[in-house]
Amino acid sequence: MSGFAEVSFKGTRRGYFRFDALELSPGDSVIVQSDRGEDLGRVTALGSIAERKCSSSGGCATPTPSLRVIRRAGTEEVARARHKADDERRARLETREHVARHGLKMKVTETEWQFDRKKLIIYFTAEKRVDFRALVRDLARAFRTRIELKQIGVRDEAALLGGVGRCGRELCCSTWLPELRPVSLQLAKDQSLSLNPAQISGCCGRLMCCLMYEHQSYVEARRRFPREGRKIRTGLGYERVISVNIFTETITLRSDDGQQRVVTVAELKEEMATRKGS
Repeated sequence: MSGFAEVSFKGTRRGYFRFDALELSPGDSVIVQSDRGEDLGRVTALGSIAERKCSSSGGCATPTPSLRVIRRAGTEEVARARHKADDERRARLETREHVARHGLKMKVTETEWQFDRKKLIIYFTAEKRVDFRALVRDLARAFRTRIELKQIGVRDEAALLGGVGRCGRELCCSTWLPELRPVSLQLAKDQSLSLNPAQISGCCGRLMCCLMYEHQSYVEARRRFPREGRKIRTGLGYERVISVNIFTETITLRSDDGQQRVVTVAELKEEMATRKGS
């Protein structure tokens, strides 16, 4: 069997590969070609699904990836990959020592050994551009391998490190969320949420990804209600819409003389229809 596969690695790193004469399923551990070596990852999508994800993420420079899946990983190879964690922890601590010695303003978040140990990927965050050329040379001498320094954002950092959100569950970005999409303050406004950053921000300090999950439902539900602040003609004359509640399907109205009342959507539509017909 031949085809197209999406393969995920540590954190949010992923790649797209072709494969020939292999029977693969999502969840399989595989050995893939990498830049000057081999790496071990897990199949997360196959066929047309992988192709669509590749196109939408901009991960496909060409219709057919140049790198390929070499084989399914053996039991011993999977076990060896699990044991990399201790070596990566030591590499992370040593890298932080080198950064401190060079006096660079960067935070080393995580390290990742390529499966064949021919490359060490170092993830870091920094507020400004960092000149790390001298650091790379020192790290290459210390670890005797190729070094790739990869600057990431705070949301990517949260996805790498993991954690628990205010909902009490593990962070979506580090467990199941396939990609990190931009989240705007407009999402909170559309859902009538508090605009206090402390209440709508996640562990990373940015707006919570879950603000997107129900946004479309809120937008569609609010189409049935008049806009807040609008003045409408009801059975009692002209009244201003003070607030709406999409859960109870009620609308709070206030007349020019300050009288306030609450009506349902159905009641308001009936009043407006009656007023229009009279």
